Amino acid sequence: MITERDLEVAQTVFRRLTSSIEEVIVGHDEIIRAALTALLCKGNLILEGVPGLGKTLLVRTLAASLGLKFSRIQFTPDLMPADIVGTDIITEESGRRQFTFSPGPVFANVVLADEINRATPKTQSALLEAMEERTVTVGSHTYGLEEPYIVLATQNPIEMEGTYPLPEAQIDRFLLKANVRFPSLDELVAITERNTEGVGIRLPEPTATAEDILTSREVVREIPIAEGLRDYVARLLLATHPNSEHSPPRIREYVEYGASPRGALALILGAKANAFLAGEVNVRREDIRELFHAALAHRLVLNFKGEAEGVSVDELLADVWEHVPANA
Repeated sequence: MITERDLEVAQTVFRRLTSSIEEVIVGHDEIIRAALTALLCKGNLILEGVPGLGKTLLVRTLAASLGLKFSRIQFTPDLMPADIVGTDIITEESGRRQFTFSPGPVFANVVLADEINRATPKTQSALLEAMEERTVTVGSHTYGLEEPYIVLATQNPIEMEGTYPLPEAQIDRFLLKANVRFPSLDELVAITERNTEGVGIRLPEPTATAEDILTSREVVREIPIAEGLRDYVARLLLATHPNSEHSPPRIREYVEYGASPRGALALILGAKANAFLAGEVNVRREDIRELFHAALAHRLVLNFKGEAEGVSVDELLADVWEHVPANA
């Protein structure tokens, strides 16, 4: 059972961590919040945006602020699964040949899967076990990954040339999805100043430890949520399914599959983390609202009509939010 002191100490650590990241990253406060939320929830985050918006720098800054082992995997069409998870190689010792496992870049604490949708679905799927189980199986051996562990993937908009849609099974493994917006005028000016004057951008020194993260995760899970809000989350999730009595008309018209139960878990855990980062001691409806799109947008599958008419998933989720009452 956590105490008020445990909560206060953990929140202080994450305020310091947030400030450290914001010293490097201009704007993108919502993206920084999403990354820290995923970290607190033992989840993974996918960032979508056109090249050059600072997605890679954000992930490198997060790793530096945590002082954890960082690895970057550049996804390309010719990348193979063994290039990610590692492979058994033949070594010779004392005149005897044997197979020795050579770990791939997935064996780190903070893994950047850069432009993940430029690789083939077979290679994308090589991350599934690591993201969900925190293990890697090669041949008949299973290797554990060190906690804290998080995969932060970046992807370009799917309509861009040379991209492959992520398999539904993999995209569902991401706790949250965040869209990286283009900077405003003031932010763009600040970016040019930081990158063209003096010594340029310097990554921050570590401001939190692995133990801080693990302790904070325990604190977040203990943050209470009222039964009424838990029921509210369940009704919101059911409303994304076209055959549900809770769904609004446009969901029934344009959606093939609604969000999976992982969406409800992501929404509740994310709301707890959002309350934690806001300095609160319990989950509020506002926390659910702030995580609603990030937790569910990538989990809806449009039907043929929805795809053909270019229906926006964000607009459908807005319908769900307006349609489902907070009190049953």
